[in-house]
Amino acid sequence: MSSMNSIKRLAALGILVSGVISLNACAPLVVGGAAATTAVVATDRRTAGEQVEDQSIELKVASRMRQLVDGKGRVNATSYAGVVLLTGDVPDESTKAKATEEAQKVEMVKKVYNQLRVGDITPISVRSNDTWITSKVKTALINAKEVPTRTMTVTTERGNVYLMGRVTEPEAQRAVKVVSGVKDVNKVVRAFEIISEETLAKYTEEDKKKEANSQSESNDSGVEAIPIE
Repeated sequence: MSSMNSIKRLAALGILVSGVISLNACAPLVVGGAAATTAVVATDRRTAGEQVEDQSIELKVASRMRQLVDGKGRVNATSYAGVVLLTGDVPDESTKAKATEEAQKVEMVKKVYNQLRVGDITPISVRSNDTWITSKVKTALINAKEVPTRTMTVTTERGNVYLMGRVTEPEAQRAVKVVSGVKDVNKVVRAFEIISEETLAKYTEEDKKKEANSQSESNDSGVEAIPIE
C-alpha cells in the first residue's frame, strides 16, 4: 500500500512540475512579443472610450449591412478608432456603394474603407481557410520583435490580409514584412493610422504608468503564495 501511495505522489508531483514548465514556456507569448523592446507599447493605443465606441460601431454597422444585403450578400465590419473596414461579398456595384453610405451614417464613424467584393458569397471552405490564415498571421506577429500586436487588428478575406492599428511607419513596415512571409497569404493591405515617434513616446509613457498602477493594485490585493510541501 505504501508503494502505491509513493507512486501516486510521484505522479502528482510530475504533473505539477510539467504544469509549471508549460506556464513558463508560454509566458513570452502572453506578453505578445511587444514587451521585448521598450520602444513598443504592449497595450492597445486606443483609449478605453475608443475601444467601447469601436465595439458599438461594429454592431451598428453590421445591423445596417444585414438590412442592406437581405441575405443576398455577406458583409463584415471592423472598426479601429472610428475607421471602418468593410469586407465580404455583395451582389452588385450599387449595393457596394450603398454599403459605404450606410456605414458613414453611423455615429462616430470617421472613415470607411470599402473592400467589398462584387460576386457570389464566398464558400464556407474558403472562409474557414481565412480564419486559419488569421490565426497564423496573429501568431507570426506575436512572435515578431518590435511589432505592437496589442494595438493591431487582423482581418482576412480570400487570403488577403487587412491590418489596422495605430502604429509608426517603421512598425507598419515590420508588420507587413512579417505577414507577407506567412504561408497562404495572397496580399497584405495596410489600413493603419500612422503616428509619429513623438506620439509613440507619449503612448509608451502612459503604458508604463498603467503597468505601475496595475502592479500597485496587485500588491494590495491580499494575494498570498502558498509553498508546496
